[in-house]
Amino acid sequence: MSQEDLAHRLGLTFQQLQKYERGINRVGGGRLFRIASILGIEISNFFEGAERPDQGPVESFSPVSLIADPQSFRLVQAFSRISDPDMRRTLASLVEKIADDVH
Repeated sequence: MSQEDLAHRLGLTFQQLQKYERGINRVGGGRLFRIASILGIEISNFFEGAERPDQGPVESFSPVSLIADPQSFRLVQAFSRISDPDMRRTLASLVEKIADDVH
């Protein structure tokens, strides 16, 4: 499948898909899941070689690799359904506070 075909199936321009490929723009978890579906692969294939959160200190892995973790992916999906910006900020602050208290 060409990049142009993939972009079309995702409802994106070819240029936007290239920005994802080059790392200019971030790929959201939902879109990454759709890409994996379209390509007929497991989402975890995008993270081969990435360190898992439970295998080292927090600083040693990419936050993007968390999407391969089912609990993290559920959290991202739920968060994306919250439309109120104040609620999103409050929730993000709460999660940061919990994470800081765990360290």
